[in-house]
Order: sequence, then C-alpha cells, then structure tokens
Amino acid sequence: MPDDDPTTAPVAERAALRADCANCFGLCCVALTLTASADFAINKEAGTPCPNLADDFRCGIHTRLRPEGFSGCTVYDCFGAGQKVSQETYAGRDWRSAEDTAHQMFQVFPVMRQLHELLWYLTEALTLPAAASLYADLRDALGTTERLTHLPAEELAELDVSAHRDRVAALLLRAGELERATVPGRGKRSRRGADLIGAGLRGADLRGAELRGAYLIAADLRGADLRRAELIGADFRDADLSDADLRGALFVTQAQLNAARGNAATKLPGSLTRPPHWSASSSGTAPSPQAGRRAPRRT
Repeated sequence: MPDDDPTTAPVAERAALRADCANCFGLCCVALTLTASADFAINKEAGTPCPNLADDFRCGIHTRLRPEGFSGCTVYDCFGAGQKVSQETYAGRDWRSAEDTAHQMFQVFPVMRQLHELLWYLTEALTLPAAASLYADLRDALGTTERLTHLPAEELAELDVSAHRDRVAALLLRAGELERATVPGRGKRSRRGADLIGAGLRGADLRGAELRGAYLIAADLRGADLRRAELIGADFRDADLSDADLRGALFVTQAQLNAARGNAATKLPGSLTRPPHWSASSSGTAPSPQAGRRAPRRT
C-alpha cells in the first residue's frame, strides 16, 4: 500500500470550507443548543446567544474555553458555513441589526453546515485513486451540493438536506469501500458503529478498517496504524492518538482531531493541522476509559 497521502491535493480547494470566525456573526454561538455536560458548562436553547458572545460576535473566553468548561466549542467545526451564511446568504446583514432575519438565519445555518461538510467529503473522495470509476458521479454530487449552498435563504430554510445527505452518503460509502479494498485483508475489518469506548488499541494495525460511526471515546490508539481507515462520523473524544499514523485516513475532519489527544509524533493527513492542545512530547499516556463515558454522543 502506498504511503502517500491523497488528502494533500485538495488543500487549496478546501480553503472556503474552513471556518473564518472574523467574517461570521457568531452563528454557532447562537443557533445551536448547548447541553450541560463534560463538553459544555451550561444549558442553552437554540436561538439564544451564549452569554460569552461579545458585541463584536467574538467569543469573550476564546483563549480559556477548555478550563472554563467549554471544550465542546473547541472541537466544533462549521466547515465555513458561518461566513457563507453571514456574508453571502444574508449579504452582511447580521441578526442583531436586522432582527427580522434572526429566526430564519438560525434555521439556515445548520442546513448550510451540513452542505459544507458534504463538500469537504466529496472534495476528498475525488482524490482517491481507487474511486476513479465514481469520479463522474462524485463531480455531479459536488456540483449539485455547491449549487444548493447558493440558494436564497427562504429555499435553504425549507431544503430537505437529510434526503440530499443520504444520496451523497451512499456515494461516499462506495468510494470508501473502493479505496479500502486496496489494503490487503480489509474485508474482515468492518467495525461500523462499533462500541470501542476505552478500547485498548495501542499499536493496532487498523489499515483499511471501516470505523464509520464507531465510538472511539477515550480509546487508547497510541501508535495505531490508521492509514486508509474510513473514519467518517467516528467519535474520537478523549481518544489518545499519540504516535498514531493517520496519513491517508479517509474522511477524517479537523473537529475529530480537535476532540482527541495526540502528540508531536502523530502523523496527520496533509489537509489537517495539529491541534494546539496536543502534547509536544513524543509519547502519550493511556486515557481513562471512565473519562470517556462522561458525555453523551453528539447527534
């Protein structure tokens, strides 16, 4: 199996799919529900501004989110949907100065976020050599999804994004299967949706494994080989990825890495960055399985 990382190719194309909080109206701080847990220090209803949101739409405790009990905020990723809704869909009219747009804007934001997440995955799928037979379908799905992001606010608010997501998910599943098939023996490696909370997987050979939707909360993945493993939707909260190899891992996101722990020796896909809270050392310590059971899985 080649060691090259196909995810390095779409870095430029993914620039618009990265959050730009300076051009967003703090939508994730208002539109989403927060539930008091290990991830969030408070309960907050959707549509209610977080008390930490400043007048300039910045987070007032941005540099202290983790110690203040808001680690969930540090792992959230809108895939650039925030600035898209703020600056394109609503042409720079914020929900404070144009209160009549607020309710609709908070409906549109999660729809846009789902569409942008699909754009992230589709862009990556088009770099997978083994999925070449699907490129035409993938390009069509990418174009359709991109066109949906440009719909007027009224149409976005009513969009059946779940149906579109299901169609794209089926295509991504096929692309992932083709790419994983290049890894010898991957047919016995399906752990889709598996409960691997606190699992001892140190040094495990997980090349080509299907870990789609798996619960890997607080799993010990130190030194694990995750090349060509499919990680879409996998829950890595508090998982230890120190010294692990994720080069070429399929459909992994920055949010997943941000939720995990790692170190300077963790090998990452070229399109992602090392989270600032990761250890600078070259070896990690095993996580506590009990700690991983504190918070419910995100939906």
